[in-house]
Amino acid sequence: MTFDPGDLERSGRDGREGVVFRDKRRIDPVTGAVRQPQETAAPTSEPAPADESVDEPAAAPGASGSEAALAERTADLQRLQAEYVNYKRRVDRDRQVVKESAVASVLTGLLPVLDDIGRAREHGELTGGFKAVADSLERTLQGLGLESFAEAGEPFDPRVHEALMHSYSDEVSEPVCQLVLQVGYRRGDRVLRPARVAVVEPETPTAPAEGPVDGSATDEPQPAYDDEGDGSDGTREV
Repeated sequence: MTFDPGDLERSGRDGREGVVFRDKRRIDPVTGAVRQPQETAAPTSEPAPADESVDEPAAAPGASGSEAALAERTADLQRLQAEYVNYKRRVDRDRQVVKESAVASVLTGLLPVLDDIGRAREHGELTGGFKAVADSLERTLQGLGLESFAEAGEPFDPRVHEALMHSYSDEVSEPVCQLVLQVGYRRGDRVLRPARVAVVEPETPTAPAEGPVDGSATDEPQPAYDDEGDGSDGTREV
């Protein structure tokens, strides 16, 4: 039985499905010549050839807008941080002011107690357990920054002294505190109560002699006259 290629062509024309044979023999059985290798059929859908020239990716049109938005957000964060730092400093300062005011208010309320303790000490009545309590209270108040001031003989300062008595004396050259009637108290630079004192100051200096008001006196030399002459006519002999 021989193979006839025409049968394949006729079966294809008749529309009938038949067995497909592919002759892959390298030598033609009829002619005996060496066959050339046939090229495989190209696929129906070939991919488009790649373009050798690769273009650089184009810059996105929103790149500049993103950078501007980033700069704006960064500025907002910096401004927010600065506002927070200022707010924290203001809160700390206000908190410190409230603390100082509260401590000063408590210390001011205890000043009459310290006055009573001072008077009892002057009269020798600060003894026993009362003395221990008074000493403990004074140490505690000193630990909070309370200190007393005003001594006899120190210069008078109207910012911290309150003059209740006033006198004059030649023994002083400036106003001084002659007697401390009530000690003053302060905490740091804040005066809680001024010291009440008796002030003595020097006598008022005598005013210098005043010259002629009309200004008639001059520096021109006056003529010299002898004491001779009778002076009856108001003339003198030179």
